[in-house]
Amino acid sequence: MRIMRNRFRVSIGECVELSTLFPQIALKPTYIASDKGISSLEGRNLKRGYIQVYTGPGKGKTTAALGLALRAVGRGLRVCIIQFMKCNKRAGEVQAAGLLAPRLSIYPMGPRGLIQGKPRPIDYEMARSALDFSRNVIKEKAHDVVILDEVNMAVHFGLITVEDLLALMEDRPKSVELVLTGRDAHPKIIEKADLVTEMLAVKEYYDKGVKARKGIEE
Repeated sequence: MRIMRNRFRVSIGECVELSTLFPQIALKPTYIASDKGISSLEGRNLKRGYIQVYTGPGKGKTTAALGLALRAVGRGLRVCIIQFMKCNKRAGEVQAAGLLAPRLSIYPMGPRGLIQGKPRPIDYEMARSALDFSRNVIKEKAHDVVILDEVNMAVHFGLITVEDLLALMEDRPKSVELVLTGRDAHPKIIEKADLVTEMLAVKEYYDKGVKARKGIEE
């Protein structure tokens, strides 16, 4: 399939920070939706979905999940990616989602800034909102593949509980493929998953001072 640039209009919203001073403000995640180029594909529902976990200290967990998403879209499946603890509207995967909508949608649902030491109230609030949103997406069964990016780290930092994530896994419709990424996956999550891949840092150029590059790491 040939994709022409001028046939797509990408609309990327701003990431939203919830203010603890204004709890009544509803979370509005970034949503990518525009083109009609992929919509002609017939929807194909999975007869049986499984739970995959990509964890470990090495690079490539999110990248592996994005590769799965690309393959699924190519086969006519609908994919939803919900990113915990991330808010980068310029990330390559966010830009690419605009070209693959409506088959692929992505929601960066983290606050601005990294966790330095103790998590901030906004970190807890947005992680819980992302979890609630994830439950709704899975329950609606409008997507064949749901990827919860960095959800393992959200559990590791205590932003959400392992019990909440286990409950989400248990309530998942059997036709939905669920992918959980992030290092330090909880042993109970690993036990419940159907497939677990551990990325090992055998050799990394980060150790030589190489910073994240556009199009490769972000």
